[in-house]
Formats: sequence, C-alpha cells, structure tokens
Amino acid sequence: MKAWSRAFAGGVAVALAVGAPLGGGAAAAEITGAGATFPYPVYAKWADAYKTLTGVALNYQSIGSGGGIKQIEAKTVDFGASDMPLEPAQLDKNGLVQWPMVMGGAVPVVNIAGIGPGRMRLSGPVLAEIYLGKITKWNDPAIAGLNPGLKLPDQAIAVIHRSDGSGTTFLFTNYLSQVSPAWQTKVGFNTSVQWPVGLGGKGNEGVANFSGRTPGAIGYVEFAYALQNKLAFVQMRNREGNFVTPSMASFGAAAANADWRHARDFHVVLTNQPGKDSWPISGASFILFHRVQNSPNQAQAVLKFFDWAYHNGGQMAQQLDYVPIPDKVASLVEQTWQKDLTTPDGKPVWPAE
Repeated sequence: MKAWSRAFAGGVAVALAVGAPLGGGAAAAEITGAGATFPYPVYAKWADAYKTLTGVALNYQSIGSGGGIKQIEAKTVDFGASDMPLEPAQLDKNGLVQWPMVMGGAVPVVNIAGIGPGRMRLSGPVLAEIYLGKITKWNDPAIAGLNPGLKLPDQAIAVIHRSDGSGTTFLFTNYLSQVSPAWQTKVGFNTSVQWPVGLGGKGNEGVANFSGRTPGAIGYVEFAYALQNKLAFVQMRNREGNFVTPSMASFGAAAANADWRHARDFHVVLTNQPGKDSWPISGASFILFHRVQNSPNQAQAVLKFFDWAYHNGGQMAQQLDYVPIPDKVASLVEQTWQKDLTTPDGKPVWPAE
C-alpha cells in the first residue's frame, strides 16, 4: 500500500498531501466515470467520504454497464464500470484493462400481498420458466411445490426486467443459461437480450420501482436496491440443492473459490458457483480503464481513489451489503496498474513503492 494511502487512517489532516499528484502539476478536482448501476450505492458512499478527505469529487453516471462500456471506449469519461467482465479480445481491441472493485449479488424480488422478504423459495429452472412466460400464475404447481405451507394467490405474474444494457442482466441471464437449456437455446445471456415477456425498467432503480408498485410482480435487482426499497427478495436453491438467502455471507461464499490469480484480465464470473452456502447469482463489478493514459495526473487521481477504496472502503461496502475485494486480490490489481498502465512514451502511470 502507498504511504499516502496508509495516511488516510490519520483523518482529514492528511487531505492536502493525499490530493497532491504523484507526477507534479495541478491536482484533479474531479474524476469522472459511468456505467453499472449495480455498485452505484457504494460508489456514492465512497465518493462522499473521499471528497470530505481530499476535496476531489467523483462524478459517476449510473447509466448501466452497456452505457459505461460505450463511454470508456469513446474516452468521454476517466473510467467505465461494468458488471459483465469483458473478454480479453475486446479489452485488447479497445486498449483497455479491467479489474474487480466490489462484489455482490443480483436477487429476484416479488410483490405478493402477505409474502415478506425471504419467505418465497424459487429454483433456477422455475425462475427461467417464469421469465420464458411458461409459468404465468403464482399458484402454479411448480412454485407451490417449492413452497409447502405458503399461501400462494391465483394471481398473474407480472415479469419485470431491465430495459437498458445491464451487467445485472448479464449475471441474471448467465445464471439462467446455466440452469435452463431452454433459456440458453431461446434467449442466452448478455447485457441486453430479447426478452420473451415482461416490462422493462431502466437501471436497478427502474426495476425496483416497477416491482414495488406492481401487484404480482417479479423482478431482479442488486441486493442493496432490494433492501433500500424494502422489496421482498426470495430464497434461491443453489447448485448444491440448498435454499439460501441473499446476504454478504452467501455472496462471499460464492466468491470463495474464484481463481483471480490465474484469470486473464481478471475475467471471472461468479454465477452458479459450488458451495452449500453460495448465492447462485453472485458477481463482481469491474472498472474499465485505458491502458495508455495521455493525462497521467488525471489517471493517478483516478487510481488514488480506487486504491483508497480498496484499503479504506471495506466497512462502508459491508454496511451496504457488498463484499469487499480481498486484500490479496487488491494487491494483484495494483501490480497490474504498475505493469500495464503507461503514458504514451512508456513511463509507468502508477509507480512501484
């Protein structure tokens, strides 16, 4: 860890020293990013704390992973954010690197009178049948069989999905593709798919809003949005056959076996992981950054923010039910910064200690 990063433990008194650029010149007053809505609550919390300490503001546009990928490729922001890790070929084509910043989970939520959070149980195949439009009533035998003793209404299911390009959709559809051959064949997975049925909401915010106000609805959102909007999340049957509740512990269990060290460009997908306690629709959110940086002071300002978040933002992430990136993975990321990020003349953007 950089000496100035460790100094954050000392509080506001070190703010001016932290804000000074590594390579000389004027310190950045603002850094800009755009993309995934999945991590927005924790990025906003980090940004507020970081500005208080350093005076450096983060302007982050929560527009969905698809929009974030487009904006970083077009170089209209300092960094992009995506909940779908990009394939190495796409990174190479656009001169990008990526790294994981925080982990969490996508959770199905329902709006059924009398059924509170964690009361309903679903399986992957049944969830796929609902989103394929094959299961259309809440008292369908396939749902009732998973929920003995739960009073299910003879009510139409209102399917809600994302309307924008979304890493949360990538996680959700990637999971459905693994547990349902019919889904894999007819729909597949991506940040945006051709939905067989349902209404679209923009961002996690839009899906949460639609799900909360539509009787009989089912939607999927990042866990923090379910909690903030007091939505009734479901239990899911995981790969081991256990019904699990979404939580920091179950997201962390899914991430426990991830092999970040041997994954090229940190390309790791955490859906349908083994483990008796694993939440099956878990994932990491990734930062996208240009490999060659024309403005090293601005690049350093961005990296300082993320370095600070790795080393000082874990408790804030946990308060919002995200899983912080493990220290050993953060160290791997910073080694990547030192090795792969350069100025046009080949000088390192992030110097070694």
